[in-house]
Amino acid sequence: MRVSLVALSVMILLLAAWPQNSFGASDIETLCPQERLRLGERMYREGRLPSGKPMNAAVTGALPIPGTAFSCESCHLRSGLGSYENSVLTPPANGAKLFSTLQVYSSATHEGRPFSRSAQQKMRYFPTPISRPAYNDATLARALREGIDSGGRTMNDIMPRYQLADEEMKLLISYLKSLSSEHSPGVTDSTIHFATIIADGVSPEERNAMLVPLENFIRSRNQTHFWDPRAGSRSTGYRSRVMAETSTGSQEVAVRKLSLSTWVLHGSPETWRLQLEEYYRKEPVFAILGGLTSGTWQPIHQFCEENRIPSIFPITDFPVISHTDWYTLYLSKGFYQEGEGAANFLNEESKTIIQIVRDTQEGRALSRGFLDTWRDFGHQHPVTLLLKDGEVLTAQLLQQANPRELPAVYVLWDGLGSLRALEALTVGKNRPALVLVSSLLLGRSVLEMDAKLRDFTYLTYPFGISPTPEEKIRGLSTMGAKSFNFEANTGAKARIQQQTYILTTIMNMALIDMRGNYYRDNLLDVIGMLMDQNLPLYESLNFGPGLRYASSGCYVVQRATSGIVKKSGWMTH
Repeated sequence: MRVSLVALSVMILLLAAWPQNSFGASDIETLCPQERLRLGERMYREGRLPSGKPMNAAVTGALPIPGTAFSCESCHLRSGLGSYENSVLTPPANGAKLFSTLQVYSSATHEGRPFSRSAQQKMRYFPTPISRPAYNDATLARALREGIDSGGRTMNDIMPRYQLADEEMKLLISYLKSLSSEHSPGVTDSTIHFATIIADGVSPEERNAMLVPLENFIRSRNQTHFWDPRAGSRSTGYRSRVMAETSTGSQEVAVRKLSLSTWVLHGSPETWRLQLEEYYRKEPVFAILGGLTSGTWQPIHQFCEENRIPSIFPITDFPVISHTDWYTLYLSKGFYQEGEGAANFLNEESKTIIQIVRDTQEGRALSRGFLDTWRDFGHQHPVTLLLKDGEVLTAQLLQQANPRELPAVYVLWDGLGSLRALEALTVGKNRPALVLVSSLLLGRSVLEMDAKLRDFTYLTYPFGISPTPEEKIRGLSTMGAKSFNFEANTGAKARIQQQTYILTTIMNMALIDMRGNYYRDNLLDVIGMLMDQNLPLYESLNFGPGLRYASSGCYVVQRATSGIVKKSGWMTH
């Protein structure tokens, strides 16, 4: 279960001492505006003073802890637009809202007594309004230091009281004034502009598998979630502005259409950066939706990170694996994730582990996921045999990897040809204890696997599987039956169609929940606050602040005449 941000906040304890830092007020005063904003942003996001030391925070009745554990972003989110979780509503903290009169809302308690559960449910959509005046610099500084709002009311106890020197307070307030103050690039009075990206090497069938449903989504949403005030009753969307505003929760959603451009990248990945910059110069977009390449996504990922452009669910088996990047959300870790699954499955294995890796992008990604996770478990690097492009697996190579010819566990990151060679070369006493292979890498050739190979071959499988009758009876899986279908889930066209359906479903939810607050960070915040989803293809899609890979698990399965046998539960790392 995801731990609530608010629940974590309640655990934060008091830091009583004022900061003793070497970054004095005179130093702050000499900074250029850009550097002042950068330092204010760090205070908001990381809870660090200009000196690099933690800000001091106090929560009523608590004991001291480092202030970095209680940053503004942790509750008010990266966009500053606040959140609602566990019946506690955190109001906006961005300049556009702080410095104007606002209806703020009560939390789950009233005069010290909790509201009933049914009342709390209603408050999620119809919170009790309390009007407060606009803040100014002085009242905002008081709110941050003393927890007293612009109307003179004492704030909730979980709102920290920050002990900041005057110049430090000016830095933070200056950043709050700039935070989500103007709509992001790609948003005009009439349109929200999106783009998708397709690189050379993508087949026409794969291109259409993504583009057709994505374009249908844009067209359908413009017809059903849009009311043109100039068209009146002739509009093809809502019958009236009132209907549009009521359904979407915002007047702004009702009067903006969506547009989608296709950015086609030519040549090698090394040349993509200049092409992306030219596309973006001509047409700034709010976000990148989906996208297809035949290989790496890394240059696009880097471009989006540096330009702070959300990239939502690019369709790639080679995502960038990062714990710190923010602007790209992936459906999964691709091949890397299957490597993680293999290491999870073999963690307690006592037999010798031998990894055989084809020196391709796929093989390297699988091996990296396996080795990173294997080391996390505290194991030594396994024996690894690297097969060059075109090199055939031979008895001599296997002898080098397993000189004692003992039964071993082989992790084989290669195709069906090497699997068959391994079966032919390991007979008698050195027959494999088991062989782990990648279902994504084998693709449809899994269907061609000989019966004799199935005995000792296990597959990493990062997709959903229908629950067995026994599991249904035991209540282990009751929602959203998943089909184990190598044809559909490893076939490129069908998988792309399912991934695009997931993308459009999540985007539809996010656009409604944004309620006209068209800031890029808010798009990512809103997706991060969605409930976990049970949609086609994956076992489950998990969302939460900071999560960058929606599906993060893997099964290990074995082929059988009647279908498959699960050899593990859903493993995550």
